[in-house]
Amino acid sequence: MSQVFSTETHRNMLARIPHCTGREVSDWLRTVEEGPALFRFEEKVSWLRHEYDLAYGHAKAIVHEYDLRRAARKLL
Repeated sequence: MSQVFSTETHRNMLARIPHCTGREVSDWLRTVEEGPALFRFEEKVSWLRHEYDLAYGHAKAIVHEYDLRRAARKLL
């Protein structure tokens, strides 16, 4: 079962990603964009975890941020 992060927890997780992974969040978002065309949220999280050896929380935060930004682009 997937846990839901609060907005504050999500922001804190994003802030820690560069330190923990050695890559900026923008790099990870580009990786998701250029990665395989997976439909489901958990498929994207699983792909990031296994392909790049990320922790579940980091992968989930990256995919969530990607989805938020993608949705914001559709609104414009």
